[in-house]
Amino acid sequence: MPSITLSVRTAAHFSRSASKTYLPLARLFSTTRARYEINKVLPSASAAIADMKSDSTLLCGGFGLCGVADTLINQVEATPSITGLTAVSNNAGIDGSGLGLLIASGQVKKMVASYVGNNKTLEKKYLGGEIEMELTPQGTLAERCRAGGAGIPAFYTPAAFGTVVQTGELAVKYRTDKSVESYGVARDVKVFDGKSYVMEEAIKGDYAFIKAWKADRLGNTQFRFAAHNFNGAMARNATTTIVEAENIVEPGEIDPAAVHVPGIYVDRVIQATQEKRIERVVNAKDPKDEMAALGSGDAANKRERIVRRAAKEFKNGMYANLGIGMPMLAPSFVDPSVEVQLQSENGILGLGPYPAKGEEDPDLINAGKETVTLLPGASVFGSEESFGMIRAGKIDLTILGAMQVSAKGDLANWMLPGKVMGFGGAMDLVSNPQNTKVVVTMEHTDKKGRPKILKQCEFPLTGKACVSRIITELGVFDVDWAEGLTLIELADGVTVDEIKSKTEAPFKVADDVKPML
Repeated sequence: MPSITLSVRTAAHFSRSASKTYLPLARLFSTTRARYEINKVLPSASAAIADMKSDSTLLCGGFGLCGVADTLINQVEATPSITGLTAVSNNAGIDGSGLGLLIASGQVKKMVASYVGNNKTLEKKYLGGEIEMELTPQGTLAERCRAGGAGIPAFYTPAAFGTVVQTGELAVKYRTDKSVESYGVARDVKVFDGKSYVMEEAIKGDYAFIKAWKADRLGNTQFRFAAHNFNGAMARNATTTIVEAENIVEPGEIDPAAVHVPGIYVDRVIQATQEKRIERVVNAKDPKDEMAALGSGDAANKRERIVRRAAKEFKNGMYANLGIGMPMLAPSFVDPSVEVQLQSENGILGLGPYPAKGEEDPDLINAGKETVTLLPGASVFGSEESFGMIRAGKIDLTILGAMQVSAKGDLANWMLPGKVMGFGGAMDLVSNPQNTKVVVTMEHTDKKGRPKILKQCEFPLTGKACVSRIITELGVFDVDWAEGLTLIELADGVTVDEIKSKTEAPFKVADDVKPML
């Protein structure tokens, strides 16, 4: 037990030193603009990347051309000493813009992305053995970035089970003679509550390039509409996070409730100087003109029949996600009494129609990178949250196109031989078919007249046993993942024998086959 003398001496020491201990702290946390002021704003992009090293992992927010840190990317292109980058982004920009610049300049040695279909330079370099590429489902990519910033080294996801992602059979690096030099790594699989899940490792970035609408000198950051996308998850991830902001404001000018990324995650802020671009300007049209997207002649008639039938899948109060192409036209035929909320996986719930000419907004695009609007009551969020609601089965319905569907509901819709497109969000969208009904809309045969409904898919799978219904111009099938196909509807003038002649997979015929429309 301490003596009374020692206790008195200790108390006297703290009494004598109290002013020396607490007064400096009071000055440090005062609200005056003292020399201790935090200021993360730098004068230029060149200053922001002055210490950037070659062979780093670079995380780039953005979706298409929306929310891309072009000022910073352009500065890296102008700094050819920076090479050997591993670039992580939803997509690789396009030729002449975004990460497409660094791919063309040879500064990227490896690309990690979910979709690369609009970058022909990357496709050529990948197939020619000049660059490595790790294709990752879009939702998995978002979660890998989120996990990396949250101190979680790995996680299990239902997306991509039974596909080349899980088995590691996807080529990462080609040789110049087009043979495969290396493949991906097979994933661990575990079963939880009777369902198989794939283990994915987190991504950790050295640098993150983030595009913001507003940022202050403390690093607090706010995004605008769909420009949130991957920016939030990536901003939280990197060792050095650099934000380029359209508007640099004083602390307090961003409402605390509107801060999407707190300043603790941000190291540097610069002024954005590049003009925002739109990848695909699409304007509202007269319904007759809108149908022109289906083509002309017999092909258009077939597709319109499919779209009209797909519209019957919508029920009042549903949350639905629509793939690009024919599925996006289905809402045009929904009865006005049916209210459906459309979700776009790049971070929108309450998707509205295409904008009138002159009202396009580069921060409002859909999953197809097309200009869109928001309906009253819409909400916007990051890609990691978007795919969280998708995998959790909060989406009631997804309608997708397909290249092939098997008798047991396997889906192939992401790759054709000799072409590199990427998964996009499809693997996640079909990962919870028990809660999210998966409807496929497609023509019954391909351009050469070959069946697209097969005993087994010949193309790489998007998902196993996930499709619940198939709608073609000839009829409608229900899919039982154990028992197979049942024809439930016939198009006008079509016979069961005609469908049998154009369908490789065996199928049953319902006792009460109904007319398709």
